[in-house]
Order: sequence, then structure tokens, then C-alpha cells
Amino acid sequence: MSSPMAADATKFLLSDLVSSHPKYVPSKYIRPVSDRPDLLNVETSNATIPVIDLQGLAGPNRSQVVEEIGLACQNDGFFQVRNHGIPMDVIEGMLHVAKEFFHLPESERLKSYSDDPKKTTRLSTSFNVKTEKVSNWRDYLRLHCYPLENFVDEWPYNPLHFRQAVGEYCKNVRELALKLLEAISESLGLEGGYMVKALGKQAQHMAINYYPPCPQPELTYGLPGHKDPNAITILLQDGVSGLQVLGNGKWVAVDPVPQTLVINIGDMMQVLSNDRFKSVLHRAIVNNTSQRISVPTFYCPSPDALIKPAEAVVGKEHPPNYRSFTYAEYYEKFWNQGLQSASCLDVFKVT
Repeated sequence: MSSPMAADATKFLLSDLVSSHPKYVPSKYIRPVSDRPDLLNVETSNATIPVIDLQGLAGPNRSQVVEEIGLACQNDGFFQVRNHGIPMDVIEGMLHVAKEFFHLPESERLKSYSDDPKKTTRLSTSFNVKTEKVSNWRDYLRLHCYPLENFVDEWPYNPLHFRQAVGEYCKNVRELALKLLEAISESLGLEGGYMVKALGKQAQHMAINYYPPCPQPELTYGLPGHKDPNAITILLQDGVSGLQVLGNGKWVAVDPVPQTLVINIGDMMQVLSNDRFKSVLHRAIVNNTSQRISVPTFYCPSPDALIKPAEAVVGKEHPPNYRSFTYAEYYEKFWNQGLQSASCLDVFKVT
């Protein structure tokens, strides 16, 4: 008769592994003592993360909202948006099918499983299972979603409405991303279309993250502190807290606020702005009572896009801080390095 630990070795996904052992964290998920979340030393107030009302972008107050967005990018790297234009039924539909997917039978979910990062639709766990020494307390479904028609046919067809609900959400998020990129361009004194052009043909990816309840959340991370590689990230959270952002040397909990989305600046925006805007460390922690679902949409350059500081933001007093490079060149380094606080951008700095 095989032991429970032997059975564990055959489980590809965290959620299936922990379903049979709810009382302990398997050793491969336990962080070294020096690298564990200090859950007691976290700011619990949302007061430090700006909330911006996007309704004004379409009216006479546009310049004021653009300025607010620019200040948030410069000072915080993170902000929340309300009146973002995505209907609540689209958001609720997205969260509903996400939860349904992760509650499908194991055999059904595993039809999407792959450890190959080149696959444009894949279910996996942790971050990069081939290179990591310690695993993260997360399963995720990664989807490419722009141009939508190129990828939707490879998405899971179960749950029944998955493709329809996720596709509708992706279209709405892309509209929001373009609106934000235009405002961010203007906040830097650039033409409104600058950022979109700088991203080349553009790419849009999504991760549907599933964090099961964890019996000992102080020992592990959903995701450790890291910076996003892309231009901007648009995050949909369910009602469970987990996102934390590093601000002024302290971790700040970004608790879910109804009808808002969280926006953060990625490494590519830091380069394009010549360090005016900063990509900021953030992490996901877990808890021992509730599952959590989060859906980040990563708006990215196309792999062949040439990334460099915008000419209008460099000059004698602000020489370019980075050499030009392709997004593919950068992303390969990011993927091989894995999630950690050290940034890949140092490799591309002008010395």
C-alpha cells in the first residue's frame, strides 16, 4: 500500500496536494527563516495607496485626473481606480468562472497543465517549477489574450461559459489599459499615443491565480516580493485580502475595495519614463481560512518591441539611464531569474 507522501509526489497542483493534508505545509513550500513574511509588521490601512476616479478622464477635469495618475506612478507605483468603465456583471462573470475552473475535478483541470513557458495557454503551479528551490502557495492558469481571436480557441471549454466570460473581460480590460496608457503618456508630457506605439504590436496576458487556504501562512508566500516585467498590470481581486506593496520600507496591505481595480507600473514603464515612474515590489500572502482568487492582466510590449527611455524625457540634466533592448531579451532574463526582489533592469543600465 503506498504511503500518503508517495501519493503526494504524483500531484501536479498545490490544490490537489493540500486537499488530502490540510494540517501542515509540505517542506518544499517552507521558506528559510530569513525569507518569511513578517505578517505582524504590515500596515493595514489603504490610506497610502491612491484611489483615482477615472470618470473625469472623459470631461473637463481630464488634466487633473492625468496629473493624479502621473503623481501616483511617480510616488507610489501603485494606485486603485474606480469608475473604470468595466461593467460589474463582466467582473462578476470573470470571478465566477475562475472559481468554477479551480473547483473542477483534477482530471479535467489537468487537461490544461504544462510546465512549458512557451505555451500560450497553460495551467501550472508556483512560478517556474523547473528552477525553483522553494515553491509558492499558488496554482495559476496563464492565458494569452491579445489578439483575442488568436488564442480563445485554445482556452479551456469547461466551465461551460469560460471562454465567453473571460473573453468579454479581456476586451474590457484592454480598453481600460489603452485609456490608462494614454493618460500616463500625457502625464509625462508625451503625445497621448506614445506608450501604445512604444509597445510595438502589444501583447496582453492574464494569470488566474488560485491560493488555497494555508494551515501555516507565516511559513510561505502565495508569491514572494517581486516587480512586474510588463508595462502596466490591471488587477482584479475577489473579496479576500492578500496583496501587499512595499512603501517607505514597510509592507502595506492593499485590501480589496468594492468596484475598484488595482493598477501597478511594471519594469518596462520604468524604462520608458527613464526612472520617473518606478516599478514597485509587491507580494501575495495567504491565510488559513479562505481561498483567494486574483486576476492580474499584464499589458506588455510585443517580444520584438525595442524598449528605451522616451526621447522627450531625457536631456542634459536627465541622460538616458538604460540602453535599448528588446522585450524578449529582457523577459528571458526575468523568467530565468525567477521571482525575487533583485531587478533584472540592472543588466540594461547605462554605466
